[in-house]
Amino acid sequence: MFKVLITEPIAEEGVKLLRQKACVDFKALLSPHELASIIGQYDALVVRSRTKVTEEVIEAGQRLKVIARAGAGLDNVDVKAAERRGIAVINAGESVAVAVAELTLGLMLSLARRIPQAHFSLKEGRWEKQAFLGTQLQGKILGIVGLGRIGRALAKRATALEMIVIATDPFISPEKALQLGVNLVPLEKLLQISDFVSIHVPLTPQTSKMIGWRELCLMKPTAYLINTARGGIVDEEALARALEEGRIAGAAVDVFEEEPPVDSPLLRSDRVILTPHIGASTQEAQALASLEVARKVLEILSHCELSGKG
Repeated sequence: MFKVLITEPIAEEGVKLLRQKACVDFKALLSPHELASIIGQYDALVVRSRTKVTEEVIEAGQRLKVIARAGAGLDNVDVKAAERRGIAVINAGESVAVAVAELTLGLMLSLARRIPQAHFSLKEGRWEKQAFLGTQLQGKILGIVGLGRIGRALAKRATALEMIVIATDPFISPEKALQLGVNLVPLEKLLQISDFVSIHVPLTPQTSKMIGWRELCLMKPTAYLINTARGGIVDEEALARALEEGRIAGAAVDVFEEEPPVDSPLLRSDRVILTPHIGASTQEAQALASLEVARKVLEILSHCELSGKG
């Protein structure tokens, strides 16, 4: 029987499915070295975002056939090292797209209407109606950086709110974008004309710090930046400075260069809404992601068994 190691909590639906055809172990809070010391016993590894699947881990996984992340992105997995070993690497991006898109919309509305500030003001005994004059989303330009699953889900919902949606994505054709009701523009133009800019690209060497001081200075002083993709795509020092100097009106950030963000300069700004990487944290998304990776893992293991690689 195949053996599967899960290193972070995933929804029970996926665990039950895996246990129908595999022996499943759960071991949490493993360092890369600890994981490398035991991974040789397993055919499949299931992680979320905390576990670092390094080259050391992959080289030690002599039986590994598949590494699965129960979420979007693969930045905590050394994909190239896995490819060299012929190990399949999968995720569950489709399952969490709606959850992340909905959080992004919630953050946009919170920025536009200053909902958190109004809440805490009232809780502290103040009645400050005039202090919380906001702006509507209707008719505003939303610039989406990255038109993958989450970007497309956001575009669909923003269009329903009568926003004007533009995007930048080198992997999407203008024709495909138009089918989604989105106009493609270069990144610089998107930053210059958008009222809201939302980041939805994976963290790669190419996208690391892609939104820095120069890019923030291109934005309108009335514009807002939202990052629910990955920490490190936006330069946190530059964003904190842009907020402090009033270069942009505000920001909302769900992801950080280091998590938890103990020393992030964004923690000291009162012009940013911060959430603890909860983009995919809905009951529905977690159940779907768990089931999606379980099905994919079992499919790959079954194929290996049939091909004599088990």
